[in-house]
Amino acid sequence: MPVPHPERRKRARLLGAVVAALGLVLFPVVKYGNVCPDTGKPMAFGRPLAGHPRAAFRTASTLADGTRIGVTTLHGKKSGFTGKVWAWAPPEYYQERYRDSAFPVLIALPGGRGCPANYWNRPRLGLQRAVTDLAALGRSKPFVLVMPQLNPDPRHYYDGSDIPGRPKIGTWLSDDVPDLVRATFRTFTSRDGWALMGSSSGGFVGLKVALQHPDRFRAVLASGPDLRPDSPLWRGHEKERRANDPERLAAHLSARAGAPPVHLQFQIGTEERGRADLERFIRRYAKGPVTAALHVIQGGGHNAKGYVRGMREASLEAIGKVLRGPAPEGRPERTYTAGPPAGARPGDRDPGRRHRP
Repeated sequence: MPVPHPERRKRARLLGAVVAALGLVLFPVVKYGNVCPDTGKPMAFGRPLAGHPRAAFRTASTLADGTRIGVTTLHGKKSGFTGKVWAWAPPEYYQERYRDSAFPVLIALPGGRGCPANYWNRPRLGLQRAVTDLAALGRSKPFVLVMPQLNPDPRHYYDGSDIPGRPKIGTWLSDDVPDLVRATFRTFTSRDGWALMGSSSGGFVGLKVALQHPDRFRAVLASGPDLRPDSPLWRGHEKERRANDPERLAAHLSARAGAPPVHLQFQIGTEERGRADLERFIRRYAKGPVTAALHVIQGGGHNAKGYVRGMREASLEAIGKVLRGPAPEGRPERTYTAGPPAGARPGDRDPGRRHRP
């Protein structure tokens, strides 16, 4: 699957404008997000956060190993934005020996339009399988994957930010989506169990959000990322645009004494442009609390298939080394945030933590 680079993003914007002008409604989108009804059978990932309603996930697809990708419509309380979120839990999440364990979370962001879908929810791309295989080999962690909608509409790029007068996509990604995850899964309370991942424009957003919120995220895996906010929606808001520039954010964080450490794991293919820019970024800002590394994918292009190959080769293992993993029985892990479902009685056992959804 091709993932647009900046040049292609401009052509995509132009095409989107033409489509809108012709009145061709490709997707049912409203002002504050895509609110298409969810389809598929109801499913649950386990115990929700105490005091919160169980998120209404439905099955979007089923993998060969029996695990499922679920989808829900999230009405963001802090951002006011409504959009889709897909999620998947690895096989270990349902095993009895991990019944009381927290799991690390990887929020995966797409390139391209990022609306109405997130292409990382497509099993054929192999992201879920890569997580499963590397965890089984002991080379990485069994991440819970969370795949939110990235843009409110298919015509514009919002740079994962709170652009004045626009839907607050920055708050949606940094606050509302993690809140949903904590209310749905057994997650770590500390930042050491949270990371972001993205490709192209999604890599830019993941990088930016991690640098803006080092108190919430320990690492980011950015594949072929853009490095500057370039949405035309920033016009007239230069101050806010600069506040969402990864270079400025990295410079500030790297100079902060005592700031929480953040690891930036970059990937790029030999068949795409941008390697020199990433190497320059690392030379300038990988200091103090900021560490960074670049994995070069031989023969890789600007596409999801090549990026998943790079994740298998080195990058998932690299971010797995800086994140906490689940603890099996015998090493009780009590730092998860999930609680019993509403109406549960003492001694009730939650089948969602023992069986696949």
